[in-house]
Amino acid sequence: MRSRVPQSLFALLLLLCPSVGLAQATAEVATNAATPVATAGNAAVDSGAMAWVLICAAMVFFMQSGFLAFEVGLVRPKNASVTAIKNLADWMVVGVVFFFAGFAFMFGETQGGYIGLSMFMAEGVGSTPAAPGGAGQLGWAFFLFQLAFCGTAATIVSGAVAERTGLTAYVIFAVVMGLIIYPVFGHWVWGGQFLGTENAGWLARLGFRDFAGSSAVHQVGGWASMAAIKVIGPRMGRYTSDGRQVPLDSLGIHWSAFGTLLLWFCWWGFNGGSLLAFNADVPRIIVNTNLAGCMSAIVALVHAVVFQKRRAVEEKLLGGALAGLVAITACGDVVSPLASMAIGAGAAVIHNYALEFVTLRLKLDDVVGAVPVHAFGGAWGCLCVALFGDENLLPLPRLQQLGVQALGCAVAFAWAYGLSFICHSLLRLTVGVRVDPMKEIQGTSLSAEPDEAPAHVTGEDPEYDELLAEIRQQFDADERFDRY
Repeated sequence: MRSRVPQSLFALLLLLCPSVGLAQATAEVATNAATPVATAGNAAVDSGAMAWVLICAAMVFFMQSGFLAFEVGLVRPKNASVTAIKNLADWMVVGVVFFFAGFAFMFGETQGGYIGLSMFMAEGVGSTPAAPGGAGQLGWAFFLFQLAFCGTAATIVSGAVAERTGLTAYVIFAVVMGLIIYPVFGHWVWGGQFLGTENAGWLARLGFRDFAGSSAVHQVGGWASMAAIKVIGPRMGRYTSDGRQVPLDSLGIHWSAFGTLLLWFCWWGFNGGSLLAFNADVPRIIVNTNLAGCMSAIVALVHAVVFQKRRAVEEKLLGGALAGLVAITACGDVVSPLASMAIGAGAAVIHNYALEFVTLRLKLDDVVGAVPVHAFGGAWGCLCVALFGDENLLPLPRLQQLGVQALGCAVAFAWAYGLSFICHSLLRLTVGVRVDPMKEIQGTSLSAEPDEAPAHVTGEDPEYDELLAEIRQQFDADERFDRY
């Protein structure tokens, strides 16, 4: 018992340190909000805006911790370690590929509004002059903010396909996500954010509007997850032969609740920082974000209890909160607080029905509910731009805006689902997308000490071979399995 006290105090200090640093940094932002500073090759830059964007970039990066905790809480204890490692792995990979080419494809000089082809290896990012409608003056602060967004889109997939996906296949797909899937769609929506409106992507030119990423981040991650689940298949034992879902153990919903709170906190920076400025609109955007999450959590809980016979109440409460946050991400800058609550309430009901539709009707084994939260919640949020947005702040008349928003959602589905399905199908035929069946039963791990290696690794256990052959009959004859 004594040894646990210092450990608990140490953990508490680790959690408090970011909060203290954030409070100090926010105070500096308020103090320097109007202070211009000179940068190399650039005009005077609002130091308050740059500091705020850097703080928000750090908050969005910290969402990786929230996703990690949320996912670990919903997987079985035997797979918790590898699930955590995958959250770390996708960030490591995305951090490199987005620097080399992802940022260029997303924000470089546009080629007809379809892809950017400049600023590879972030060349010139720190010396880009300001342009109408662009934030080039923010330089590296803008790069870090967008890098954190890319990491969020990539890590959404990890929880959806947890407990049976091989690390090799997962890392390869993270490369594809950070290099192609997210940046290219991001260019269509946000291509003009850095170099100016003349560099806008084709969807933005049509009038499509996504303030902070309900489509570019969340729908892309959610629809990519859905395709991955379809190709990889469910966890062994998740569904019976007649299609009934079998409850599986988890590490503990308390970890997922902790992850939800971390994500919620970081969402203030996710949406508040997307203004790319520090002004009077920022608090209102954060209030809208918070209200949508609160109302969505309340409605999701009540709806699950009253209308869905208390099925998966805890998961729907937590997922409902996140769905509300996802939905308001598209429109938090153009709606009122009351409208934000309505958006959150709608997101909750959509989430609850989508969760049962995906897992019970389609039989897609989404471990953490990524598809209902991010794909369905993101689509609802994009439509809410037209349904609830102040028409004076919209680029198009309301009905026309609704049509363009629906088109953007359809494009997000076709692009992310299609490329993810192709990528995972190719991986399935080459390196394999699933871990070895026995490894899935025993629990996934990246390594084993040589003197502790299981007998079957050395080929000295014939009973293992017989059992493995029996288990593999559940899969197609051409199924390949990832060693890791």
